[in-house]
Amino acid sequence: MTATVQPALDGSVPELRKTKTQRQAEDYETWLAEVWPKFIAAAASGRTFTCFEVADRHDLPAPPNPQAHWGRLMTLLKDEGYVRTAGWACSDRPTAHHSGVRTWKGTAAARRAAA
Repeated sequence: MTATVQPALDGSVPELRKTKTQRQAEDYETWLAEVWPKFIAAAASGRTFTCFEVADRHDLPAPPNPQAHWGRLMTLLKDEGYVRTAGWACSDRPTAHHSGVRTWKGTAAARRAAA
């Protein structure tokens, strides 16, 4: 199937926009093994971050159940002592319409784990 591009009124043809396709993991354990080191590294950086920022920067796959598993990942990282809550921010995720999301900051344990 060929994409059709509508020319502008002046006759010029705009460039096609490239969309990013996100992979989706088959199972939770495989997904967790892939994303865990990236989040530990983000926590060890010492800067405040959101889940989407880390996932987008590293082109991480979506979990099998995105509505539940992203939150579960952050709860595990918090329970293990790698991150703490830092506050709230507006989401950069395109489909979130700038809704409020939790921000996270790494702990000393995260810096030790990454070393």
